[in-house]
Parts: sequence; C-alpha cells; structure tokens
Amino acid sequence: MITLSGIDPNMIANNLHPAQPTHPGEIIKDEIDYLRISQKELSEKTGISYTIINEIIHSKRQVSVEYAMLLEAALNLDADMLINMQHNYNKEMALRNKSFMERLKSIRRIAASVAL
Repeated sequence: MITLSGIDPNMIANNLHPAQPTHPGEIIKDEIDYLRISQKELSEKTGISYTIINEIIHSKRQVSVEYAMLLEAALNLDADMLINMQHNYNKEMALRNKSFMERLKSIRRIAASVAL
C-alpha cells in the first residue's frame, strides 16, 4: 500500500521491526566476555544465582528491575537501558505471537463496535 505521499507505510523507520529482537542478555554476555569474567564470577559479585544469570544470557529469563540494577553496579551497564531493552524485546515477541495478535484484533473489533 502506497500513501498519497508515495511512501509505503511499512518502510517508514518507526514501522520497521528487527529481524531478530535483541534480548538484554546478549549485551550482558558481550560485556562479561569483554571484561573476561565468568558467569560464576558475575554471580558471586552480584548475588544473582548462576542459573539465573545463565538463563538471562541465553534469553530464557527476563531482566527484572532488580537484576538490572545489580548488573549495573557490577558491570557499569545502564540499568534503564537493560530495562528498556527487555521491554522492547517483550513487545516485539508479543507482536510476533499470531494467536495473541488475533486475540488483540478481536478485542479491538468488539471495542470499536461498542464505541459506536
């Protein structure tokens, strides 16, 4: 679909979605690799269990606000950045969930018919 301006709305930067969203665990992994510390050392430094750190790094667990703040103290990574990355990752994953998007579309149709 091309608009009157001749621009396809799917090609506007704000409407583009990454091929693969970035989980904050990827940034954390890059940082500990750069600093040459192990997940075990990070666990000891932060008090976050090794299992939780490993799950975060492998995108199997979310970075909570508390974890983000502990990781900020240990790695000097901005907690707000990690929290925002997690939020954006969660939203992108929801947008990719077809059953959720169908449910959302159905709710919007119902809400639109009630509003009339």
